[in-house]
Amino acid sequence: MTYTPTSWTLDRPLVDVPSAVDAELDRFFHDRHAEIDDLDPVVADGVDALEQFVTGGGKRLRPLFAWAGVRAALDGGGGTLSGSTGPEDLLRAVGSLEFIQACALIHDDIIDHSDTRRGRPTTHRRFEASHRGNGWSGDAVGYGESQAILVGDLAFAWADDMLVDSGVDAASLARAREPWRKMRTEVIAGQMLDIALENSGSEDPAMSEKVNTYKTAAYTVERPLHLGAALGDADARTVDLLRTAGREIGIAFQLEDDHLGVFGDPQVTGKAAGDDLRSGKRTWLVMRALATADRTDPAAAARLRAGMGTVRSDAEVDELRQIIVDSGAAAHNTGRARELTDTAVDALRTGHLGRGIVDELVAVAEQLTERRS
Repeated sequence: MTYTPTSWTLDRPLVDVPSAVDAELDRFFHDRHAEIDDLDPVVADGVDALEQFVTGGGKRLRPLFAWAGVRAALDGGGGTLSGSTGPEDLLRAVGSLEFIQACALIHDDIIDHSDTRRGRPTTHRRFEASHRGNGWSGDAVGYGESQAILVGDLAFAWADDMLVDSGVDAASLARAREPWRKMRTEVIAGQMLDIALENSGSEDPAMSEKVNTYKTAAYTVERPLHLGAALGDADARTVDLLRTAGREIGIAFQLEDDHLGVFGDPQVTGKAAGDDLRSGKRTWLVMRALATADRTDPAAAARLRAGMGTVRSDAEVDELRQIIVDSGAAAHNTGRARELTDTAVDALRTGHLGRGIVDELVAVAEQLTERRS
């Protein structure tokens, strides 16, 4: 069924959320272009860059989990719609999360000096190429990064606009304020911690786990569920259940990402083989391997430590992979992701929410945390 605003209903399944959010984002950008394009071609180009980034890919996980929170609130979660709020208003409200995601990724690409995202040049490289193509004077790299920072800032501002202008009533917006405020703060805090982790040389798995909690779990799963539950006026025990399960699913999701960053198939991940090893990313998986190898095989630990961020050939990557496997860290990482997912699933299965939304939420959780390649 093709999505139109009048066709969206409260019982629409989670699998329908991505395409419906895509349509709402298209409408949002159409309206913004009408307002802004006449300001100046430079500004219009910035909006084009943001539109290309937001609408050019992504799984729409955050709106999907937020919609799950809405449905959970209304299916056993003690919630109800308030005022004039309708299903399509709620859809626009959860769709606003894509702008938070866009800001985070655009800025993250600058921080990581990334060249590509979703098979295309990153936003800062796009502006850098434009600077060179126009034959402008000055620093093309600096120009690209500066414009991309501003485009990310614009995304952060437009997230608020899309939420506030979604059509949900004042009472719903007031309830959404807490998860919205905390989510925005937590994702920035997680990024700050991640930068500190990469630069400090820390090998403490607890530090990596803290990054996983705030940079990934909180704003990918836990807070979107919380936001949707708040919009649906869920009771306190429902919010607590969704947040707890969401945190565990989110951490398991990041642990699976860590696995794929080392062992993933490039044709599946879209990244170079062993990308995290090549870039020297300090994940929980790598830190666990270093801690174990330091005790059991110091020479292997030294090789892994020296190779992080310096390996180039596939043979070197394979050598580091084998050290991680031999340390037991790979199996432990997989087992921990499985344990977290099972705990979350069990809590949802034995909880008080309706069977339908629980089944759908469990299916999404299983898919996210079992992405073997």
